[in-house]
Amino acid sequence: MALGVILRSFTRAMGQLGDRRFRRVLLLGVGLSLTLLIAATAGFAYLVEWVTPDNTTLPGLGEVNWLDDLLSWGALFLLLGLSVFLMIPVASAISSMFLDDVADAVEDVHYPTLPPAHRLSLGDSIRDGVNFLGVLIGANLLALILYLLFAPAALFIFWGLNGFLLGREYFTLAALRRHDRAVTKRLRRRHAGTIWIAGVLMAVPLSVPLINLLVPILGAATFTHLYHALVPHSDAASLRYPQR
Repeated sequence: MALGVILRSFTRAMGQLGDRRFRRVLLLGVGLSLTLLIAATAGFAYLVEWVTPDNTTLPGLGEVNWLDDLLSWGALFLLLGLSVFLMIPVASAISSMFLDDVADAVEDVHYPTLPPAHRLSLGDSIRDGVNFLGVLIGANLLALILYLLFAPAALFIFWGLNGFLLGREYFTLAALRRHDRAVTKRLRRRHAGTIWIAGVLMAVPLSVPLINLLVPILGAATFTHLYHALVPHSDAASLRYPQR
């Protein structure tokens, strides 16, 4: 039953990928992420060049005047390499600030009779996005120990961990549009197993380059459908819709 609801929600989300509001969020996430990473790389390279003296004396080499260039180029290539790994979480975090637009698009097409949803303020969206990015990166850094200890199962650990985190994040996004945080937590606990399985479905594409950039949009759309499947409109109304 739960698996059928999840697959139905995912299929409906996939069917709406051509929506212009979906494309807008994708382009915003990728574009702002690239801008941020390029600016960070250039700024760090400039900082290294600024703090490194023009002339330095090295044991056995004497005075050299190329150390600042070496460190600047080294910093540039280091950050370019790191950006390959940072691009996805950064793009996901930035995209999450605009995922209300994705949920609006889903509800406009599939649930047009619903009352207007409550939208988080820009400040709350930025705070939640930054918090999620921190938790996502921190949890995966800690999981490196498990990856090393249980190398053959590393991919499954990755999917399970990130499935839990993504499911929690995207269900919260969908539910907060209709309820306060206390009710959202109760709903999340009640449907924890289904949310986790759906989150794992979102985590699998994280392993596929470029496709993983679609995860925030697919996640928001899928969990909007999943929320409406798990919480019938009559029940949702009894749990109190927030006032706009």
